[in-house]
Amino acid sequence: MQAREALLDRAMGPKRRKKSSEKLRRGRRPSEGLAFVARDPSGAVVGTVRLWDVTLGEGGPAALLLGPLAVEPGLKSGGIGSALMRHAIGEAARLGHGAILLVGDAPYYGRFGFSADRTGSLAMPGPYERHRLLALELKEGSLDAAAGTIRAAGRKVKALDFVA
Repeated sequence: MQAREALLDRAMGPKRRKKSSEKLRRGRRPSEGLAFVARDPSGAVVGTVRLWDVTLGEGGPAALLLGPLAVEPGLKSGGIGSALMRHAIGEAARLGHGAILLVGDAPYYGRFGFSADRTGSLAMPGPYERHRLLALELKEGSLDAAAGTIRAAGRKVKALDFVA
């Protein structure tokens, strides 16, 4: 956990904790079986991605929120992020989830099937750029009833979770 947080700080800077997506992750655990890291040959963490349980609006359908995706700054453009994305999407589909949302750059995430085509009726809880709210349906029709503000769901972190 410490290695992942240090990597996120190096890759994304301290402002990462102020993002709207972080509000949905704060105090929650990642979705069961959907937290991944990439390691170099020495075992050091060089990439990370996690998916989080959310609901789409008040009483809306369940979905996943992906993020953050981060790669060691000196290793970017080496395929680590792409491999993590493909693995995360594949595992989410295998586990039966219906859709994944994220806030990110459409040119990067579009190659994995993400777009803003199905997110027009959704909103993040806080400031964000609407065109960067992207979604990928893993099951056709899973975003049909999606409307409203995205809300945190899933397992909450307990105080004992932090004890080593």
